[in-house]
Amino acid sequence: MISPFVLAKIGSGAAREWFLTGERFDASSALTAGLVRHVVPADELDAAVAGRVDLLLQAAPEAQAAIKALIRTVAGEMPDSVRSYTADLIARRRASEEGREGMSAFLERREPWWRQSLSRQ
Repeated sequence: MISPFVLAKIGSGAAREWFLTGERFDASSALTAGLVRHVVPADELDAAVAGRVDLLLQAAPEAQAAIKALIRTVAGEMPDSVRSYTADLIARRRASEEGREGMSAFLERREPWWRQSLSRQ
């Protein structure tokens, strides 16, 4: 069921070896193959997760959704074929309530509303 996704991620060479042998591999091999993005010792896992979550929470919620849609739409496409899509998306995000708030917060040297609400929790 996941073979198309694994093949796209690691390529047919590594997939052929692991699929045919059923070989188990460690986190370092998964990192090298591109199956995972980060590997940390077990005792550093909570801090690493907290750090990644903090980075994700810095962006506005609607902007995060737009980024996910952008990746799905643009991945694998030729740049010329998605130029108008990306330009339109950027313009809409900048003109959005979040975009205006983000720019205002930056210019006023304060946290945007989505970060302020996190600090109150």
